[in-house]
Amino acid sequence: MKDPLIRRTPRRAALLLLAATAAVLPAVAAGAATGGDPLKVTVTAAPADLTDPEKKEIAMELVSSAENSSLDWKAQYKYIEDIDDGRGYTAGIIGFCSGTGDMLDLVELYTRRKPGNVLATYLPALRKVNGTDSHRGLDPGFPGDWRAAAADPVFRQAQDDERDRVYFDPAVARAKADGLRALGQFVYYDAIVMHGPGDDAVSFGGIRKAAMKKARTPAQGGDEIAYLNAFLDARKAAMKTEEAHSDTSRVDTAQRVFLRNGNLDLDPPLRWKVYGDPYEIPS
Repeated sequence: MKDPLIRRTPRRAALLLLAATAAVLPAVAAGAATGGDPLKVTVTAAPADLTDPEKKEIAMELVSSAENSSLDWKAQYKYIEDIDDGRGYTAGIIGFCSGTGDMLDLVELYTRRKPGNVLATYLPALRKVNGTDSHRGLDPGFPGDWRAAAADPVFRQAQDDERDRVYFDPAVARAKADGLRALGQFVYYDAIVMHGPGDDAVSFGGIRKAAMKKARTPAQGGDEIAYLNAFLDARKAAMKTEEAHSDTSRVDTAQRVFLRNGNLDLDPPLRWKVYGDPYEIPS
């Protein structure tokens, strides 16, 4: 009579057990061969991408060094000026512009969340100047009221959310689909911030298309460093078409430095220069 406490292992479970044993045995053997603990198996975690909080903080600081000559990106919620690039007022943590529609979208979001805010009265003017560099209906009060609104946590959160919706999230998603690690994800993000997410020759989509004519993405089987060099070459060419963006140091002495160092995971310490000014993020 069979012992009722002894149960047969189903065939599928037995196969799974054999597969698991086969996967572990090489690591155990390696540990024993090197004098280590044969039962201790080390599992290496995948590198963090740009959505990791620490990596995202690095990305914000890198962009701020180029956009605002400061690593303190959180001090830029109140920033506003016309930098004479044909886009009207540039403002906030990511350079929302009165002439490109993203500032209008931001103020509309802020107003949905907080009706009657200090910027809500400028919505008709923002709609009229969209697509131009005009300040009509915005001067003289808009810059001061923008700075006042920046003291409101609701407005700061709206800036964060629009930055992510329009720029950060699409850039990281596209980069990951192209097989790029954290540095490549940042390279895409910085390009979208400056050039916008469009498809014309000097927007992000056009820059990426130009790069892909020179090198394959990692997702296509290409070399990551070669592709990123091609992308940065295309990015520089786009920057040089505009006088306001003709200084390409954010590529030459920042992103290209990380790439030459082989720092594809954008790990600190990081040292770079923008417009000749040195910056550092320690480890």
